[in-house]
Formats: sequence, structure tokens, C-alpha cells
Amino acid sequence: MYKTIIRPLFFRFDPEKIHYFTFSLLRFFHKMGLGSSFRKSYQIDNPKLERELFGIQFPNPVGLAAGFDKDAKLYKELSDLGFGFIEIGTVTPKPQPGNDKPRLFRLQKDSAIINRMGFNNGGVAEAVERLKKNPKLSQKERRTRVIIGGNIGKNKITPNEEAVNDYLICYEALFDYVDYFVVNVSSPNTPNLRELQEKKPLTELLQTLQDHNNSKEKRKPILLKIAPDLTNEQLLDIIDIVSDTKIDGVIATNTTISREGLTSDNKNEMGGLSGKPLTKRSTEVIRFLSEKSNRAFPIIGVGGIHSEEDALEKLDAGASLIQLYTGFIYEGPGLIKRINKAILNRT
Repeated sequence: MYKTIIRPLFFRFDPEKIHYFTFSLLRFFHKMGLGSSFRKSYQIDNPKLERELFGIQFPNPVGLAAGFDKDAKLYKELSDLGFGFIEIGTVTPKPQPGNDKPRLFRLQKDSAIINRMGFNNGGVAEAVERLKKNPKLSQKERRTRVIIGGNIGKNKITPNEEAVNDYLICYEALFDYVDYFVVNVSSPNTPNLRELQEKKPLTELLQTLQDHNNSKEKRKPILLKIAPDLTNEQLLDIIDIVSDTKIDGVIATNTTISREGLTSDNKNEMGGLSGKPLTKRSTEVIRFLSEKSNRAFPIIGVGGIHSEEDALEKLDAGASLIQLYTGFIYEGPGLIKRINKAILNRT
């Protein structure tokens, strides 16, 4: 039904407008008491799907990547669709409008999306107020609690030399309300942000966050989200940085600036590309990090997962968990259930 009726209808409209319309629709359905119906349709509760990573018990390994629920407006409703965890953000210390519209483009011939959103969000304080509604319950009661990752970034106007302050502000504000953190230095849509992926500034940034993290009574896991455009030499640097700073893992990968092999008319729009064209490269990065590090740290695999086979390939390459974004938009919520079923069939 999604691919034959809902998607063709939604794809007739501007992608950013339909995104917010979908939010309103899901919120309406939830208020009408249909959340339980979604859970019955899409969730699979099976202990064999559970994964424990960085001290967190995930009900299943399929999560929603950052960028979809930037401001933590819909994490509960989205979790009813079968996701094991939701990553909110990227949030920044101060609200910012992001880049000029249009800034979101479908490449239907390539089953892809280009975005140049630019960390548009209402600021971390606004997100915190919504996250306060996510109850702090024990693992036994987690059915009513959503596992949340907090993806943090810097404001556009903040120079790179002062970026660490922005990440610390977001970290401190979110600390009591998220289960893990993701440091985003890999978006191509904030000027000069990717320069923070270089070894020296990245090590300093992550070490500063870790020092603050370790000073807490109970620390929270910190992960690094990296670009798929890094060279093998840069990926080896990432392995060294993870080892030196002792952060908890890596998310591979963010969107790409590559346009190789695209056939859609709007393929040259500026921004980060996600979707099927990223499938192979994302898996290559996961496999490289896993093998070269001797599986020294967990990897969350994201990029071009449009089928059960894509998901299993990421897991086989070394990912412990996976995340969806563009595949969720193109394939619908049924993809989450199909992936979890495919994982169960292998156990």
C-alpha cells in the first residue's frame, strides 16, 4: 500500500512540505489512539532481536538516523513504527533557520535524496523540553520509553576554533535526556564543518568531550559520525582517534558529496546525497573500519539501506546496529519489520 498509493501521492508534493505534513499526520493518528495499531502492525518483540551495546539494551537493531526528527518532536510516534531507537538532531546551541529553500530534493531515478538543510533546528533547549516527556524507566519498563540518541553540532556562525564550546553546550543540556551522543562533524551543509574531521582538531574535540563525560557520576556513550568520502588513510586516522580518545563507537556513514553514477535530472544540486547510491560505499567504510581495527569498537551502519539484503550486508560487514533514513522514505515503515524478520530468520 505504501509504495503503490501513499508514496506516489506524497511524491507529488514538495519534499520538505510533505515531511512536515507527515509529522502532523502521525501526530494526529497518535492522538486518536492509533499508536497501538501501528505497534501491532510494525513492531516485532522478540528477545533474539535485542542487542546490548555501550551498556544500553536495544529492543532491536534497526534505528532511525538523525535528520528526520531534528527537534525531538515525534520520537514516540516514530518508535511505534518498529524502530529500536531514535536519533534526534542534529541540534545546535542556538536556534538557526538553516539554508535557503528549496533545500531538499528527491532523485527518484536513483532512489536518492539530496539535502542542504544546514542544521535547521529550534536549538537544544527546545529539544530538551520535549525530551523531558520521555520517562526515565528501567529496562523492564522500556516498552513505554524510547531509546534516544542525541546528535550534536555547532552553529553556522561559530568558527571552527570555538566549535568545541558548541558541542559542550549541547552535551551538557542533553545529558540527562538522551541515552547516547553522536558528534556530527561530517555534514557537508555547514561551511568548513568537515575540516573538523582532520586528526588534530577532531582528537581535541573528542578528548574534551570525553574528559567532561568521564567526570560525570555515570558517563554516557559518545559516538562519532563520519563521512563516506574519507580516504583509507583518513579512516585509519579515525581508528587511531577512537583508540586514543576511547570514545564508544562510530556511525558510518553520513551523506556524500559524490555524484558518481547518478541519472536524475537534478543530480547536480548542492548538498549531501543519501539513498541507494551510497549503499556500496557505506558498506565498504564499515568493513574497512571493522577489519582494520580488529572489531575494536561498535559501528552503527547507515547509508543506502533500502532492503533486508542491504541491512544484512551492513551487519555482515561489521555493523552492530543499523539506521534508516532515505530507505524509510522510499520503502515505508514496512521495511523496518522486514529487516527485523530477516535478522530473526538468520538466528
